[in-house]
Amino acid sequence: MSTQQQQAVEAFIERMGLSSESEGLPRIAGRMWGFFIIHGGPCSFGELAERLQVSRGSISTNARILRDLGIIERVARPGDRQDYYQLTENPYHRLLEGYVERMRGTLSSVQQLQASLNSEWPDTCKRLDDMQRFYDAAASTTEKLIKELRNS
Repeated sequence: MSTQQQQAVEAFIERMGLSSESEGLPRIAGRMWGFFIIHGGPCSFGELAERLQVSRGSISTNARILRDLGIIERVARPGDRQDYYQLTENPYHRLLEGYVERMRGTLSSVQQLQASLNSEWPDTCKRLDDMQRFYDAAASTTEKLIKELRNS
């Protein structure tokens, strides 16, 4: 890899960290995601810590986050007791599916509260109605997007 390509890769990984941080994830999780987009994997904690110049503990914590989001998965190498991680197949679908799941959970909470309130709470009921419409539309639209991505 040329120096220019290496600089571009490093800049991308750093931008992924900043982008993820702006979305509420730790910067290291975003940098790891960027690394896996470039390299795919599999890669051990030690390799990740060395390549990203962060502690193994930070790698472990952020690997769990990325695994829970469906971005990376744990894999094993025959004869090696160490854990390795790699980018999952279709991580973007999994991200969106998790987003829909969380939206549907929030929608369920809203609906449960709506069912227990009465007309003595008109302002609250209106805000809950607005919230329900938002989450329902967002979840439905995202589900359509997932279908479109799968078909393309």
